[in-house]
Amino acid sequence: MIKKPIVAANWKMHKTPQEGIHFISELNNLLLDKEKPSIIFCPPFTSLFHMNEMISDLDISLGAQNVYFENEGAFTGEISINMLKSCGVQYVIIGHSERRHIFNESNKDANKKLHNVLENEIIPILCIGEKLEDRKSNNTSKVLMEQLKDGLAGINKDMMDRIIIAYEPVWAIGTGVNALPDQVEESHAMIRKILLELYDNNLNNNIPILYGGSVKPDNSEDLINTKGVDGFLIGGASLNLEMFSKIIEIVHNKFMR
Repeated sequence: MIKKPIVAANWKMHKTPQEGIHFISELNNLLLDKEKPSIIFCPPFTSLFHMNEMISDLDISLGAQNVYFENEGAFTGEISINMLKSCGVQYVIIGHSERRHIFNESNKDANKKLHNVLENEIIPILCIGEKLEDRKSNNTSKVLMEQLKDGLAGINKDMMDRIIIAYEPVWAIGTGVNALPDQVEESHAMIRKILLELYDNNLNNNIPILYGGSVKPDNSEDLINTKGVDGFLIGGASLNLEMFSKIIEIVHNKFMR
């Protein structure tokens, strides 16, 4: 994977298929003929099929918010990698803090999903991040190490260039409080250092590390100019056309002049 700026939208449990299609159409009109970073939309499962049909001729990629680690079976309410592939999905978010802390998913769960996604030639966006009490007790590095070590268990270095890491401090997701640039720089440096330790320094520096957590137009310029930030995974602001298009413009201006 060539390192390049990424702006990924995680719509969570928002937007019907019709609303999603309208949003993409309006965004495309705003960005028409403009050079832009890699844009990934991760809508609810119900929108994947319809959005895939719409974006087939656009320079936009499709992602899913979750996947189960089995390919089929009696798993009520889950979705398989083959179902996602049939909808044109190219990326899958794994280990988002809401999956970890609301639905009690573990590092081991994330690891199983990661293997399944990679085996099916889809690119995972592996989310990691500490809670507020971890940061206050200076355990950020320990938490990130555990999440990366357990989440990447059995993943060899040749597979790592097909993985995106997203750092999302739990205390900054949906709270309106974003991490300060120096905190983000420190955490992204920790992540890079941990990855090198896990792979005996036999890892290139092209693995994208995104930041997520209350990213908005008014803080995105400072954040994207922070050392080690290769793009964003955006929640709330990705639901607003004006805000999201402005963030895309800011990322473009940083990386693609």
